Amino acid sequence: MARQREWDPEGKLTLAFFAVELAGEAGEACNVVKKLERERLGLRGSRASIEQLAEELADVVIVAELLAVRAGVDLDAAVRQKFNEVTRELNLSVFLADYAAYAEEQPLTGGER
Repeated sequence: MARQREWDPEGKLTLAFFAVELAGEAGEACNVVKKLERERLGLRGSRASIEQLAEELADVVIVAELLAVRAGVDLDAAVRQKFNEVTRELNLSVFLADYAAYAEEQPLTGGER
């Protein structure tokens, strides 16, 4: 957020701006996947790498966080809530914990950090 305030000090960027940016970044990630799939299938065309996919997915996560902040959404809490909701719906056993609460319940011992 500090970098965002430096880049857009007057806060001109809107929720719509970040939503469109997110769609663009997701599209770029999908385009890399298309190229990886084309290579897997042995078809001609431009290529991409897993490193490129990692970069595009990082952009998606960054912009999603900026959009969430602009909208006043706690994205960590929303992800945890949604993940756990689907876990319950599917009757599965893996839930995401609130790390801050977990850390308070599980004090560090010895040389742990």
